[in-house]
Parts: sequence; C-alpha cells; structure tokens
Amino acid sequence: MSPGDAQPGQPGSSSTPSRPNVAGHTASTLKSTPNSRGAATVSDHISLVGIEVEQIRPWIQRDIAQAKTCPVDAMLQVLLQRASLDRKTQQPDLLQKCLEAVLPVCNGRVKCAGKDQATLHSSKIKEALESYVSPGVESDYYKPFINATNIAMACLKDIKVDGMRAASPKVDIICQLNDKNMVQNHQNVPSTRKPDVVILPFQSSLDAFPHDRMGPSEHMLRNATEKPIESLLWKDVLASVEFKRKSKRLAAPPSSYTVKDYVPPKPEYLPVGSVAPEDPATAASGPSQTQSQQPVPAAVPLRRSARVAESSQKASSKSSSKRKATESVESSRKRPKVGDTDTKLDVTVQTGLYAAEMFAASVAVNYLLNLIVIDNVIWVWYYDRQGTIQCSGINFIDDLPRFMVLLYAFQRFDLEDWGRNKLFKEVKEGQRVKEGVLRFDLRPEDLGGVELGDMELGGVDLEIHTSDEDRVTHYGLKGRATNVFPVTSEALSKKFPEIGEDGMVAKIFWGEEQRTSEPEILSKVFDIADKEHETVKGHVPQLLWHCKVKNPTSAVRKALGIADPTEGSRVLYILVFRKLRPITELDGEDFFNAWRQCILCHLALWKGGVHHRDVSPPNMMYYMTKNGVLMAVLNDYDLSSLAITPGPQGNERTGTVPFMALDLLSPEGQQGKVKHLYRHDLESFMWVLVWVCLRYRNGVLLPSQTRPLDEWATADAVVCGATKYFFLGHYLNSAPLDLDPRIWDLVAECLQVLKMDKDSRQALQFRQRRSNPGASEQAHAEESASDIDDFLHKFTSTESWIELSNSLP
Repeated sequence: MSPGDAQPGQPGSSSTPSRPNVAGHTASTLKSTPNSRGAATVSDHISLVGIEVEQIRPWIQRDIAQAKTCPVDAMLQVLLQRASLDRKTQQPDLLQKCLEAVLPVCNGRVKCAGKDQATLHSSKIKEALESYVSPGVESDYYKPFINATNIAMACLKDIKVDGMRAASPKVDIICQLNDKNMVQNHQNVPSTRKPDVVILPFQSSLDAFPHDRMGPSEHMLRNATEKPIESLLWKDVLASVEFKRKSKRLAAPPSSYTVKDYVPPKPEYLPVGSVAPEDPATAASGPSQTQSQQPVPAAVPLRRSARVAESSQKASSKSSSKRKATESVESSRKRPKVGDTDTKLDVTVQTGLYAAEMFAASVAVNYLLNLIVIDNVIWVWYYDRQGTIQCSGINFIDDLPRFMVLLYAFQRFDLEDWGRNKLFKEVKEGQRVKEGVLRFDLRPEDLGGVELGDMELGGVDLEIHTSDEDRVTHYGLKGRATNVFPVTSEALSKKFPEIGEDGMVAKIFWGEEQRTSEPEILSKVFDIADKEHETVKGHVPQLLWHCKVKNPTSAVRKALGIADPTEGSRVLYILVFRKLRPITELDGEDFFNAWRQCILCHLALWKGGVHHRDVSPPNMMYYMTKNGVLMAVLNDYDLSSLAITPGPQGNERTGTVPFMALDLLSPEGQQGKVKHLYRHDLESFMWVLVWVCLRYRNGVLLPSQTRPLDEWATADAVVCGATKYFFLGHYLNSAPLDLDPRIWDLVAECLQVLKMDKDSRQALQFRQRRSNPGASEQAHAEESASDIDDFLHKFTSTESWIELSNSLP
C-alpha cells in the first residue's frame, strides 16, 4: 500500500547528512547552539516560500533516525500509570497485576457481557491469530489483526484491576481498517497519506459509514474490517497501525499462555532505513545527491517581463499574519503502486509522516502514539516535540499477554491520555461542534498547571480560529512547532481597546526549557523601548497576554529511564499579540523603509543586551498608525538571548537556514564552534533583502516557475551556505528587469559589501595562520561597539542607501 500519493510538481529530496557530532564539546567550548535541525528546519517554509509538504520527508527521516529507545515493559508501565486512578503516584506493580489479569482473555475463558457472548468470546482471539499467521500477502494481515484487537477489547472491558480506571465510555476506541487516501491541507498545500489501520473513537468509525447503521458488535465485526465509505479525518485518529510482511509463514499461537519474562525479538528495535533517491530524470526539482556529490547550483537569471510579474500577482494571494520561515528493515519498505511516483519509504519514516499529519490536524496535541507491525512483532512509537521514542518489540503471537496489556491501557485512556491537551476545548453551537474554532479558557482547577503572565487578569477567554485564512500552521515532528492563529477575546478587547480593527493573534509553540523564555526577553525589550529609544519604541511587538503550560516533555523520558531526559525538553507557550502585517507585502521605498527600521531597532536592542539571532522575513512585520505612518516591527524573540546569559542555550538551532550568515552555515558553525556576533545578524538582514527583492513583486510571491532561490529553503544548512557563497560571487547575473533600479542597486551594493568583508576576513585569517599557526581558527571572534558601528556604516554609506534614505518622508 502506498505511503502517500505524490503531489504535483514534487521536487526531489534534499540531501540530509547526519547532524554534526557535537557530543564531545562541553558547554564551555561551544560558542553558539549547535544546529539540531531535523524537520523543523524546513517545515515552516510551507506557503511562505512555496515548499511542498513532500520535501519535508528526508528531514522527518532524520528526526526518526534520532529516536531514543526504551524497554517495552517500561513503556507499558508508563501507559498503565496514565490509565490508572492515580496518575501521579508511582505504582510499580501495575504491569505485573495487569499481565495476570488478562490471562483469562488470552486463554479463551472470558465471555463478553450481554447478548454478544457467542460472537465476542475471547476464544475468537485465537481463531483470529491462527488466521493471521496463515500464508498470504500483507493485506491479509489486516482483517485478523482488527478482529483479534476488537474482540480482545470487548472482553477486556469488564476486567478489573485494583488501581486501574474503567474503560473510557467517552472515547470507546475501535480498531478500524483504512487503506484509503486521507487528504489534509497545510497552508493550502495538500498531502495524501494512506495508513493501513487506525485506532479512533467508536463514533468516528460509525460516522465513516453514514448509511450503514448497525449494532455496535455487528459494526465491530463487519464494518471495522471494511474500507470506510467516508474518508476518515486525521483529527479523529488516535493511533495509526502500519503493517509490513516479511515472512511467508509464521509460527502458530501456543496452546495456552502464562506470564513470563520478556523475550526480545530480532530486531529488538527497528533501525531506520534510508529513502531511495528519485530518478534525476523524473524529479521535478531539487537536489538528490548526497552532500559530497551535491553540486552548487548556478544563479538563476531573473530577467522577466512586466507582464509575467503582473500575472504572478493575480496567481498569488497576500498573507496578513506572521509566517515562520524556518529525520530498517530493508525488506519492509513500501512498494509504490502504479502511477505513484513517491519513493519507497522505510516503515518508520512512513509512520512518522502519519504522526506529522496527526500533529498538524490539531494544535491541541501534546504527544502521539503509533504502532508498527512487521509479521508477528509490534513496536510502539511515541512522538512529542522533544523527539521520538520507540520501545522494544512485542511478539504478540508468542507473548499475547503483553499485547493485551497494551490494549487494556489504551481502552482506559481518555483523550488527555491519548495526548490531547484538555485546556483546548471545542466550541459548540447548540448541539453541534463549531468547526475551525477552539477555546482556551482556564478553569480554577487548571491554574496549578500553568504559569500566567498576568495574574490580575488570570485566564482569558481565547477563541482560536484554527481555520482562518490568516493562520500559519506547522508541519513536522520535533521542534518549536510554531502555529499562529487569529484569536478573539472579550477580556483582552476590553483591556486593550486600542487594538481595534487590527485584531489579535496567538502564537502557540513549544519552547525549550533551558532557554530564556520569550516573555522574559520581551520584558527586557520593553525596558529598552521605555527608555524613549526612538528606534525601538513602537517597533517591537505588543504582548497582550501569555501563559506557560507546566508539563515538560522530559517527564515521560524520566519515567522511561531514558538517558539525559531534560536535554531539549520543551514546554507549551501561548502568547497573544496585536496582529501585524508581513513586510513581504511591501515593495519599493516602503519595503526599504520598513527593512531599514528593523535594522535600526535590532541595533539598539543588540547594544541594549538583547540579541535577536533569527532575522528572517517572517520576523519583520509592520503596521500603519492612525496618521498613516508606516511602523516596522522586529518580531519573534523565541530564539533570542540576553547578553548577560553566558554560553549557548538549549539544544535548538538559532536562525532560519536561508537567511543565516555564511559563517554560521559552515560545518564549524553548525557544530557550535562559531560565536554568533552582531555582524551575523546584520548579514541576515542582507539575505532577507535579496530574498524579498528577487522573489516578490508588488508584495506578492512570484510563481514557482519564475522565482529563484527555492533551493536555499530545502537544502541542508552546509549545502545552503555553499549555494549562497556561489551566489555572492555571481549575483550580477540575477539582475531582474522589472525591479525598481534603485532597489536593485541597493541589493547589489549590499552584496558587494558582504563579499568584500568576507574576502577581507579570510585574508586576515590567512595572515594570522601564516604568522602564528596556533592562532584562533575564527577571525574577529569578538566585537566592540565601534566594530558594530563600523560594519553597519559600510552598508549605510553606500550610494543607494543614502539615496533611498533621502527619499523617505
């Protein structure tokens, strides 16, 4: 079965070399945060730069390849703890008690209560397993597995274990065949997946057969093993179950079961294979070589007529909200179906893509569980924004009790145990759920689990418009997973009446615990603005309300006994801001004016001790005052740092790859050996200038056929650095005819300054090494205030900068 239908114009995969090895560096030797990369590197480019969802696959593969491992008994113990009456108090004997309690079900001695005793007797489980091990093809696994699972859950429902909750009547899970395309849009970019089997609420399964109503047991035994009539929705899927057939024949189930010590299968843990490269002749675009083979692409000429630019405006739409430009078993890969140009994916990567769809389906997802079944072994995979965890496999034919315990825990899960955040609630209109809206409304009993930025105001009545056209959503597995949605709130509208028609947005993301939080950094930013610094006042975002949910991702890793559980630990933040407009809507003098204001604001903040470190188009916004004055805003401080904080923070890269300075994109920079300086951020402003001027016309993103630089957003950081370095030496070939000549002169002069500075520093470094071989590897590793001013002056003193500045009101 196909892992996903290819999208039109799907590019080839970018190379994904392994993360630089920085394990040997101590905090004192690192000069900046090493680049953890992964899917977060490119996933935030969707829509903003026209990145296809399918291009993120190699990066999700990297995230999966970095998965941690744990023993299955540790995972079962954690899951049982979550399904217990007392989730907070450790109960180390739960697993043993549950293994013993499920034995009657395993051995066919339990009848289902009510009139379904004959059809749902636990002896039917063995019959299903005997059918499962019969010779056949992969799809022959589906029906017997579904029947065994659903009959087992019907029989487990009334099994009582001291300390465990009863089965959840509200969720009432069922194992349902899918094997059908599931389509979901991400920033209007579609993706298509086809999971084999899913676990979802019983009601969602019923809804998939709207004209075929029958009793619960009949539905469980008939419809659950049929493809749904109506397509299932990712938001309803609680877990996917993906199958692979490797063996022609499996050993039959034993005659009876007892509780025994765990016996690991072979392999105990699933290795992550690689994605087969596309045929270069069929790949639409994008590199498909390894890093060592990757050629540096030539600069793309941008000469196009005004007619083409005009048509591109009609083909694109404006955005009005912040857009965040921001990793086997060989025989178990999927075989593409006829007409499917998708690559063969390792089952672990494919299941990771399903997890990405489940995360993207709702902002109210904290973590996810998926299952991989290869012949008679099942592996549980756990995903959250810190990373991925896989437990050792269970041979569910030989060790049926452990599989039954897994189902026993799942059956008692409420939605929170399945990873849904209870603080996000559906909004109802009468008896119907209001689609595209979630409410974040803290109750008194919730306040102990959150940290509020405004204790006087407390929890506010946020309505989050998750389907609004101005939303900015994330697609991927680990990382900040930033989502931005328009919101409404009576409490905040009353407190801040001046926001008026501008409205509000909520930035929802998973920040690293080890970093200084964005609200803390913004507090310092506001202090600088309050000192009447004209280049800062009015040029920073207006934070209206914020909260931090105190439920770190490290908790499950501690419970599972995973080494270094707090490394990269994340917590959920919700920040509400006044709504702003993206700088990419502007062009000509207005764009220069806003871009220049952001540079001056950034300079004042840097000197004041706030180092932004993530300059990119989505972080440069604007608004218009009541008097019609354009005010630019330097936005997004979640990767910023304070000068008083020594050393690198957190485990996440600092910067958005297409706009990072060349020094930081080098192998040394990616390993954290290059100190992040002011000149690196100023260089980022220059790459933003290039990006916007060559890819937008009259505030509209050009069509993919005519815009350059897409490869900057899809390439690995080091490859992107090499590509940009080549561009720096050949930028004159990229002069567009339909761009304001004054703006192109600015682009050209700023690039010339960058090139001359790069050449000068390399020459100095060469002389230092020649005269003193033991000298520092990094030229100009420190900066003084005069160094900062001198570097900025090189740009502000160019003829084009002066001419444009003099033309401003």
